[in-house]
This record gives sequence, C-alpha cells and structure tokens, in this order.
Amino acid sequence: MGAKATEDATSQAQFTEEVVPVFVEKAVVQELPDQSEANSETQDEEQQAGSLRELVDTMPAAGQLSDELQCLAGAIYFESRGEPLEGQLAVAQVVVNRAEDGRWPSSYCGVVYQRAQFSFVKNGRMPHIRTGSKAWKRAEAIARIAHRGLWDSSAQDAVYFHARYVRPSWSRRKVALATIDTHIFYR
Repeated sequence: MGAKATEDATSQAQFTEEVVPVFVEKAVVQELPDQSEANSETQDEEQQAGSLRELVDTMPAAGQLSDELQCLAGAIYFESRGEPLEGQLAVAQVVVNRAEDGRWPSSYCGVVYQRAQFSFVKNGRMPHIRTGSKAWKRAEAIARIAHRGLWDSSAQDAVYFHARYVRPSWSRRKVALATIDTHIFYR
C-alpha cells in the first residue's frame, strides 16, 4: 500500500468512528401533563362565558401576538371591525378554515396575503393598524378565540364570504351558510 492509500484508509477510519451511533441503554420518556390539567384553563374560559361578548371581555391579552395571529387579527380588523362580534368571529373562521383546507395556503398569513383574496391588502401589504384602539383589542381577542376554537360560529364551515352589497359570480356556485350583518358566508 502506498502512502496515499494509507492516508485514505486512515481518514475513512476516522470518519467512520465519528458517525458511529451511540446507543442508549434505557428508553428516554418524558411524561405528558395530565390532559385534564392542560385543558382546564380553556374549559374554565368556555364554561364561564355565557356569550361571545363575555368571552371577548374575559380573554386575557397574553402579550404580543405571534405573526400568524397578527395576520388573523388584521383580517378581522379590516374586514369586520364595524360588525357585531359574531360577524368578526365568522370572518376569522373563514381564515382559519382556509388555512386548514388544502386548496389555500397552510398559514393564516398565507391566506390573508394570497393575491386577490382580501381587498384591504394592497401590493402585498396590510395597512397601518391603530393598535391602541378598542377595535384592535377586540380583533386580538377574536383571533385568539377563533384560533383556539373556543366559540362556535354560525359560519363554522365557511371558506368564502363577501359583503351583501356585492354579488360576485362565484357566489351562485356556493352554498350559503349564514348572513351576519353585512356579510354572507359560504361553504
């Protein structure tokens, strides 16, 4: 064997030694929290709220929203901030449903920023939000409620909606589920 062959064999041996897996003698298991404890906070919120308004009012503003919840709250804010809470929840439900449906992007931001889907999105950007306003605080609460599925919406299965004062051609091919204030929701 030449010097080069010996050098190659040495480097291969070293490489092999570095990638040899380490076997663990015992299984490593992390205990999961008791399911009833994990859900107790959510159940308490649901049981204590006799109405959507009560749930919104008691929803804790737990710090900064994630980017995804920010997108969901933005859709609520711009599409339905003047609507009753049920209408705001229905708009949120459409975004949530689309993100869970394979025909749309799989994230709230992907759904909201998808081209030609929401009229408030201009050039791929969301307008400025008055984050100190009551309307924004409600939108944040509704986003958390919809994301966590804490309140059933009359538009529970909806993936489309439009304002009542327009009549898009696609609406004739969809099943209407609910009309809430100025919006009609479809499956």
